[in-house]
Amino acid sequence: MLKIDFELTPEKLRPALERAFDLSAAKIHSIEKTWDPASGAPVVTVRGDYQPREWTDWTRGFQYGSALLQFDATGDPWFLECGRNGARQWMENYITQTGVHDHGFNIISTFGNLARMVREGKIQASRPEQDYYTLALRTSGAVQAARWSRTSDGGGYIYSFNGPHSLFVDTIRSLRSLAVAHKLGQALYEESDRRVSLLERLIQHAEATARYSVFYGEGRDAYDVRGRVAHESIFNPKNGNYRCPSTQQGYSPFSTWTRGLAWAILGFAEELEFIHTMPSEDFSAFGGRDKIESTMLRAAEATADFYIEHTPTDGVPYWDTGAPGLARLADYLSRPSDPFNDFEPVDSSAAAIAAQGLWRLGRCIERRGARAEDGRRYRQAALTVARTLFAEPYLSSDPAHQGLILHSVYHRPRGWDYVPEGRKVPCGESSMWGDYHAREMALVLLRDARHETDLCFFTV
Repeated sequence: MLKIDFELTPEKLRPALERAFDLSAAKIHSIEKTWDPASGAPVVTVRGDYQPREWTDWTRGFQYGSALLQFDATGDPWFLECGRNGARQWMENYITQTGVHDHGFNIISTFGNLARMVREGKIQASRPEQDYYTLALRTSGAVQAARWSRTSDGGGYIYSFNGPHSLFVDTIRSLRSLAVAHKLGQALYEESDRRVSLLERLIQHAEATARYSVFYGEGRDAYDVRGRVAHESIFNPKNGNYRCPSTQQGYSPFSTWTRGLAWAILGFAEELEFIHTMPSEDFSAFGGRDKIESTMLRAAEATADFYIEHTPTDGVPYWDTGAPGLARLADYLSRPSDPFNDFEPVDSSAAAIAAQGLWRLGRCIERRGARAEDGRRYRQAALTVARTLFAEPYLSSDPAHQGLILHSVYHRPRGWDYVPEGRKVPCGESSMWGDYHAREMALVLLRDARHETDLCFFTV
């Protein structure tokens, strides 16, 4: 179980955060110097060098988004130009990509960060350039919302690249694309000019994820534990009936793939932040703000508590809570994670994502006033995880290694992760999403330590 340090503050972590960005700079330079964009997107490292992986091209936005976060943290204009030029040259085709559920990753990480920094006054942009960012974000949100399956209870969900039967828990964070597009005034128009509210689709997808992807210890199946998450939920595409849990990247439908768990924590927390900023009347047609927030908060807290309870003391989880080799790691939840063990890999990328979710959830609860201590617990848990990530053995200080955060895992069941010679499980490598979310978490905390405004995706 995560051993929460209640004495940590962002100010105390500031030297570690600044060191992380110092190391990050050389790694972004190295990738930009050696990577051939025509080969696809960098996904994971092998022997320290980023490599592509065939599945979907969902990480290119993290490549150029990382440069934009680096600029935000350091003010170095080279990184702004790297990220801005990369977005213009390589991300435009993704704006209208209809076959994936990844718009909140690829487009918000690039055009979203650019629009945010314009709004914050961190960068200058002409009116045509601002309109370009706005159009990209509005289009992306509508395209993502059009990838829609209806459920038999009258709701629906953005279906995964697997097809109309498939709801991924990951997609809760891709809802950011719908949120931003709605805020910018966009709607989706279907057959016969039927207008569809992007906010309505956001709410319906979040409700489906909370209902079907997250478990609450209420006896849905024999393994129903509060906060457990199913990576994939399967529906009958003919009538919208829910059928069963499933997984693509986890060990079992009845265990919890910890990166999916992390996506849930962060996704629900960010949408709670977004909803808090919108006018109450926007939600009157959908049951009211209180009802929507209650559903999301229940899911966010359940998953956050599960993470805290099922993670080693330093805050970095193993890749799946049901991974069979964990039985050979005696009492592994009562000691720090061991990325060099012989039985099951850890996943530092799950920790990077979850840390930001814990921080944002804590802030959401603290703002509500009545449960400040609960909010502080989540916030301090986030700082505890961050302290682990931004230090060895997780922070990569090797200038020859292109990754920033080590010991990330992509797809354990398919064996897509590099196992070093002499080792039995993957370790020592990085992922583009892990590095991006570590940078994003570092920026969240660094801005807090500097007493700057909060980093929010919907500041556009």
